[in-house]
Amino acid sequence: MQKIRLGQSDLHVTPICLGTMTFGEQVDEPTAHAILARSLERGVDFIDTAEMYSVPTRQETYGATETIIGNWFAANPGARRKLTLASKV
Repeated sequence: MQKIRLGQSDLHVTPICLGTMTFGEQVDEPTAHAILARSLERGVDFIDTAEMYSVPTRQETYGATETIIGNWFAANPGARRKLTLASKV
């Protein structure tokens, strides 16, 4: 997949970004891992997350998305260095 420059940075990412705001609420961890794997397999190298995800924000799931992504990275050595992970506060 062709890459584009991210804003005015030196980063180049795929024009498609995988949004993960539903991981941990509507999407369980095994399904989220499958989505992450398939996305990387198809060439998407840009993932969006946030500390408050999953959405809708609830105390029980606050931060769940980042935990799920971290668990996927731990289970897939080498995947992290292939991706740009965008997080926001």
